[in-house]
Amino acid sequence: MAPHPSTSHASSTHTTLNLSGMVMAKLKPAKIFKNAVDAPPAPATGSQSQKTSNPPSRSITGITFDDRGDQLLTAGEDETFKLYSCKSGKVLKTFYSKKYGVDLPRFTHKNTAIVHASTKEDDTVRYHSLHDNKYLAYFRGHTDKVISLEVSPIDDGFMSGSMDKTVRLWDLRTPVCRGLLKLPAPPVVAYDSTGMVFAVAVNHYQRILLYDQANYDKAPFLTIELNDPTLLTISYPPRPIYVTSMSFSNDSKFLLVGCSGDTHYVVDSFDGIILARLEGHTALERVSMTSPPLIQPAKGISGEEVSWTPDSKYVISGSLDGRIFIWDIQSLNGVLGDERRKPFKMLRLKANAVLDGHPGPSRCVKFNPRFAMMCTAGTELAFWLPDPAVDAEEVAKDLLKKRAS
Repeated sequence: MAPHPSTSHASSTHTTLNLSGMVMAKLKPAKIFKNAVDAPPAPATGSQSQKTSNPPSRSITGITFDDRGDQLLTAGEDETFKLYSCKSGKVLKTFYSKKYGVDLPRFTHKNTAIVHASTKEDDTVRYHSLHDNKYLAYFRGHTDKVISLEVSPIDDGFMSGSMDKTVRLWDLRTPVCRGLLKLPAPPVVAYDSTGMVFAVAVNHYQRILLYDQANYDKAPFLTIELNDPTLLTISYPPRPIYVTSMSFSNDSKFLLVGCSGDTHYVVDSFDGIILARLEGHTALERVSMTSPPLIQPAKGISGEEVSWTPDSKYVISGSLDGRIFIWDIQSLNGVLGDERRKPFKMLRLKANAVLDGHPGPSRCVKFNPRFAMMCTAGTELAFWLPDPAVDAEEVAKDLLKKRAS
């Protein structure tokens, strides 16, 4: 196998935020925004839809923090995106995108600008200024819905993956596509923490391709096969793994693979081994409680519900029932090294903590990159903070350790 291009580089997203299992288990909703998404318009008086049922509720579809963790931006099915202060817990601005729609919002390295995908009109990626509410550039080229969008951690580059079976590489400074990958199926993309490597998941083929950013036009230096023997014990033939999101740990050792089913995966990004399957949550794409469950990834509501904490010690995920699941990933460091040269049996990890408090399906879940704060979103938006009592317990434990030594 070719060496991982990022092995000699330090992580560019290193953070000093240090979380503990006690802090994670004691997170509580500090503020809930019940009107984070506008209700759909009422059906016309006397219409058939009014007679049969209430109109479906709208949901937040994507959230993003700026690099400093000061601001949070949400995008919703009401075709608006809202800017929140993480310190004051207040709405700063509301923006409307009724003409183009808005999805997959991503802060650039300026906290006054974002890129986002469109849901109407066309499949252009748009570069938007939050300062004066203007579009700065349009990135045209995709011919179908953009399903994956990621900003480089080190520069003004970004990537988009589309249902048109292509990945396009862009630079914010020019609207012309600077790189194109044609694939056999719709792709999902992710940068590693150095920006030197990017991953492309090719659905229907259950493969993840790792590319050197400087040689993206060459063959991938690593191909990962997503083979989970556990699925054979659930149904035959086994239900295919449908990837909806990916993200690297901050040291680039691990790749978190979010899926439409009741399992997410953690993969060794150097050798391509599936280290663990994360279990316990109920998939957002589940449409029945049968066994085996019926999963319908075409619904397209997965992708934002699973992510790392900033220190990459924990993985957090939403669930169809609204609960938040937390898995401790620190034990996986022990299976690297010598274990690379031995046959490895994939671990099945249950959540170390399960949190209640989010109303409705927790469709988006992310941790603030700088502060001990978590955000969950669906039909409502919630800011989570540690229970104040946890600090006192941590101090007491530290005192006891010092006295014992």
